[in-house]
Amino acid sequence: MTQEELMKRRMIRAIVLFSLTLLALLIFIGLYVDETNRVQETYRTQFNSYLTQASTSIDSYLNAEGDFPLRYRRILSDISSANSFAFLMTGLTEEQKRSFNELQTCLMKYPEQMQDKTRLEAMKTAIKDIGENLDKGFEEAAEVVASIDKKGF
Repeated sequence: MTQEELMKRRMIRAIVLFSLTLLALLIFIGLYVDETNRVQETYRTQFNSYLTQASTSIDSYLNAEGDFPLRYRRILSDISSANSFAFLMTGLTEEQKRSFNELQTCLMKYPEQMQDKTRLEAMKTAIKDIGENLDKGFEEAAEVVASIDKKGF
């Protein structure tokens, strides 16, 4: 074999290896994107599940005749869990995430004000709209947060 034939074989081998490597990389990228979408869908499902539970907990609180602290802690727990998933989701803007986080913060820091019936009903409406993927839900949540006197209890 001549030197030229050896170089041709090496170049063909290099081109084949490069093609296989490129194909493997493209397959890996495709699998990664698919898995990322699947995980995001799981986050969305969990987020909506906790929003539904929070809405049910608010109904339970509003219709209850006793044990209000326990029912309020359920609302807080459901909103906190939903907020955790909202943080992980890529479909929400930073402003929407901040709005939802502020709602959770108000529930934690100002329970006396948040236990007001009108605020809970407004929060329930906001939560339902957020669960239905409507942008106005985040605006309604921001309105609930804005109605809180942050200097008082």
